[in-house]
Amino acid sequence: MPGARRSVPRGADPAPRPVRLRRLRRTAALRDWVAETEVELRRLVYPLFVRPGGGRAEPVPSMPGVRRYPVSDLGPLARQLEEEGVRAVLLFGVARRKDPEGSDAWAPDGLVPEAVRALRRAAPGLVVTTDVCLCAYTTHGHCGVVRHGGVVNDASCERLGRVAVAHANAGADVVAPSAMMDGQVAEVRAALDAAGHEETALLAYSAKHASSLYGPFRDAEQSAPAFGDRRGYQMDFRNAREAMRAMERDAAEGADLLMVKPAITSLDLLARARERFALPLAAYQVSGEYAMLKAAAAGGVVEERAAVAETLGAIRRAGADLIVTYYARDVARWSREGR
Repeated sequence: MPGARRSVPRGADPAPRPVRLRRLRRTAALRDWVAETEVELRRLVYPLFVRPGGGRAEPVPSMPGVRRYPVSDLGPLARQLEEEGVRAVLLFGVARRKDPEGSDAWAPDGLVPEAVRALRRAAPGLVVTTDVCLCAYTTHGHCGVVRHGGVVNDASCERLGRVAVAHANAGADVVAPSAMMDGQVAEVRAALDAAGHEETALLAYSAKHASSLYGPFRDAEQSAPAFGDRRGYQMDFRNAREAMRAMERDAAEGADLLMVKPAITSLDLLARARERFALPLAAYQVSGEYAMLKAAAAGGVVEERAAVAETLGAIRRAGADLIVTYYARDVARWSREGR
């Protein structure tokens, strides 16, 4: 009979029903309701460049929207960041003077300690993290001490400890050694503890790859190497097992957080690390990633807001608890506009 329900013979399995995953994709409300990953503003860290001298903040030509700030601008900027909802910064200094040892990096009255104190006064609730490296402070532009044409490991670690203590003395919440010297985490942790800074946290750049995506950052910090490159101490991007070994070592040496860098080319490492480590994981969406998105958006190739949401979402989905990104303030603004 037309329209009659077809009976299923007794004992026979009913025809399998198709899986309808689309039911929960039908509307924006449904999609948001079941979304597995959220890029909360509290998880974003804003990189901040501080330069010597006064005057206005200087734009970084290769990074649209990014500036180098004089210390005098940091108080108002810190209060503005808090109002916007940005909760953490990663501070980089542009050297006042350079020498072969990078001694300005650990000067008690240096630019980064001065900047930390300004941020602390203006916005006590802001999480202030400082980059601990020598590349911006040395005449040769390498991340450690150079002897006989090469970067020496242990002397470099000792200098990094000095830098970390200078930053902690100024009030930094977190110090982040990024020179990729073996043993740098143990050396920095020991130096901090010996100086009475047992409570200062340590973010380890554990898997920092020698990458083609750092060029705009080196323009911003004026830290390009004067000779050679950094492949002798930064990690080979082809090696995943080595990255896990580096993370294991840094965790054992006292790191409180672990970082991978660059973010978008390290999603597999984030996923592996998330399965292996209980420590919070950070990923750095580096200057080249930012500049590429900006260029693509300016050229009409991608819609910027959507592309940023997708890339940050992928980093978060892969396992990052924190994301260092030059887009932090844009995300804050887009969040306000979307309310």
